[in-house]
Amino acid sequence: MIKQKISAAPSIRRLPSYLHTIKQLQREGDEYISGTVIAQELNLEPIQVRKDLAITGIIGKPKRGYPVGALISAIEQFLRWDLVQDTVLVGAGNLGTALMGYGEFQLHGLNIVAAFDKNPEKIGKDIRGVRVLPVDTMEIQIRNFKVKIAILTVPSPSAQETADILVRAGIEGIWNFTNVKLKVPEDVVVQKEDLSSGYAMLCVTMNTARESRSQPPKA
Repeated sequence: MIKQKISAAPSIRRLPSYLHTIKQLQREGDEYISGTVIAQELNLEPIQVRKDLAITGIIGKPKRGYPVGALISAIEQFLRWDLVQDTVLVGAGNLGTALMGYGEFQLHGLNIVAAFDKNPEKIGKDIRGVRVLPVDTMEIQIRNFKVKIAILTVPSPSAQETADILVRAGIEGIWNFTNVKLKVPEDVVVQKEDLSSGYAMLCVTMNTARESRSQPPKA
């Protein structure tokens, strides 16, 4: 796996929220938007928003802000959401099925061309418009599809073995929804999604808010 970390990773994670907010304001008829307005909508500091947007290469106009259309294009191009990225999904269980039905992927150019599973009751069927193929044909099918991205939602005991097959098939990027730290060559990128971390943040933040509300007011 590539060892070098992207220094702008926190900014990249915030850009989708900016994009959603900017598109909403565009629908309301705004032609320009300032970093301060975006910051207010998302409870962030304006300086942080401006720094985040700077990585896309766009420059705002003094006293007017950013032209909305150009800002949307700059963010989408930076995220490569202006391109269609074909991908496969491995593991058509509950989580895999939910991801196949997530409409936002199509809006951002992520196109799931096929899914793979070993359950004979699912093989050959369409789930959310995606055909499920037998996992034992995965390597050759991926080569035929010429995809470079795979979404991994298999049970954890099968994760590493499946990742090895994906690498042999020419996959360059794995979106890993398992709890396994995959071992892959340095030229293969793995993005691990830990759903438990998100839940942990929710619980701790809720508890902190409750404690804050329960504190007696200062005299």
